Amino acid sequence: MPSLPRHKGDAHWSWQDYLSWPDEERWEIIDGTAYAMSPAPSTKHQKIALRLSAHLLQQLSGKPCQPFIAPTDVKLSEQDVVQPDIFVVCDPARITPSHIEGAPEVVIEVLSPATSSRDLREKKALYEKTGVLEYVLVDPLENYAIRFLLTDDGYDKGMVFACDELLVFERLDGLQVPLWEVFELPPPEPAAVSGD
Repeated sequence: MPSLPRHKGDAHWSWQDYLSWPDEERWEIIDGTAYAMSPAPSTKHQKIALRLSAHLLQQLSGKPCQPFIAPTDVKLSEQDVVQPDIFVVCDPARITPSHIEGAPEVVIEVLSPATSSRDLREKKALYEKTGVLEYVLVDPLENYAIRFLLTDDGYDKGMVFACDELLVFERLDGLQVPLWEVFELPPPEPAAVSGD
């Protein structure tokens, strides 16, 4: 395999290239450009992703929508392969033994200093273009989440959810996750709990 770029470059990689790369290395391809998924996420990042995915797993139990966590390959096109932190697929036809074929309904990325700009720019544009209905970014440093909903004109301007609020997943029938639990913070006063 040729040496891979560690940043945006001129090379155009594909799904077939991706399948030939070593399993011990984690990469994503966005618009044909290969991005190394390193360094490994922090323990706080992983704890937040675990708690959030646990809420989704519990609340989606017995429903057609299924949550997945990284590293699971999501093939959005021949030139776009990603491994979102957490995502939800509601169409079982998209679930193959090796990867997800097509856009999940919901994608959640927990921001990391090394990849946050990519999550906010390249990945947001990619998810919008490929039809991800709901894109959520979770900030483990500032303890908030922002949710983008896909409309006929692309993603909306986004809604911010504070750490003492319920994160509402509109595309999952209004499923709600208490962000204070995700961030391991004290619960808010009962009157302060609000949703969308």
